[in-house]
Amino acid sequence: MQGNLKWLVNNNHRAELGIHFAGAGISIVVTSLLVQSMLATNSNWQQQWIALAILAAIIAIPAWRWMPHPSAHGQVKVTKKANPPSKTFKLLMMLAYFCAGYGYAVSSTFIVDIVERVEGLKGQGSIAFLLVGLAATPATLIWDSIARRTGFIKALIAAYTLLLIGIILPAISDTLPVIIISTLLFGGTFIACVSLVLTMAGNFYPSNPARSMGTMTLAYGDAQIIAPIPSGCLLEYFGNYNMALYLSAFIVMIGTWFLFGLLKKPLL
Repeated sequence: MQGNLKWLVNNNHRAELGIHFAGAGISIVVTSLLVQSMLATNSNWQQQWIALAILAAIIAIPAWRWMPHPSAHGQVKVTKKANPPSKTFKLLMMLAYFCAGYGYAVSSTFIVDIVERVEGLKGQGSIAFLLVGLAATPATLIWDSIARRTGFIKALIAAYTLLLIGIILPAISDTLPVIIISTLLFGGTFIACVSLVLTMAGNFYPSNPARSMGTMTLAYGDAQIIAPIPSGCLLEYFGNYNMALYLSAFIVMIGTWFLFGLLKKPLL
């Protein structure tokens, strides 16, 4: 990601990662369609895994060839000076990003099973995942545009708010329209949160964006490791995902509060 960000800056493009993360949405769409086609032919999970591995290997070839080389060869040195935030700003941003990672992990891990457990929707879990991908693909570019007008923090507050609504909706109602809205809201925000945070973090250190992006990714990754544990325990105890979704939405809400705190803190 840092290589992509530097390449964009060096080639007179906007320092935004929306175009990069749009690929994640496309991959969700493609894999969902592949899985659905294999389910139609009664393929077992081992065959599905092999097919997905082959697809990943094929796509990796052009991705590897087109990826900007990390070496300095052919690159223009970024002359924009670093604009590091204060320690308080970085701490609040890390905590907010951790909360987003928690919300992402719960919904992305269990969204298919949540749909499969709804009476009348059994067998539709892969379609829900497809809707997530369809919403995610253009979302990162749209949120880039929003952030240009409002600033990163205000855009993130809006994205976090919609994300927590998408997370909590299936716990409130398990009807088909609500599930559809939930998947679209989730898909339209979770990758956007990642894109906006990492773009902002990278812009603090234009010549070495990995310095800040890596720290943020660590916070997000820790949340992804932690989140499934309490969620699984709550599922086992209550027999459904409702309490896990409520907890996940509440944690994202806490992340939103941290973001509101950033509006009152000077950057430096």
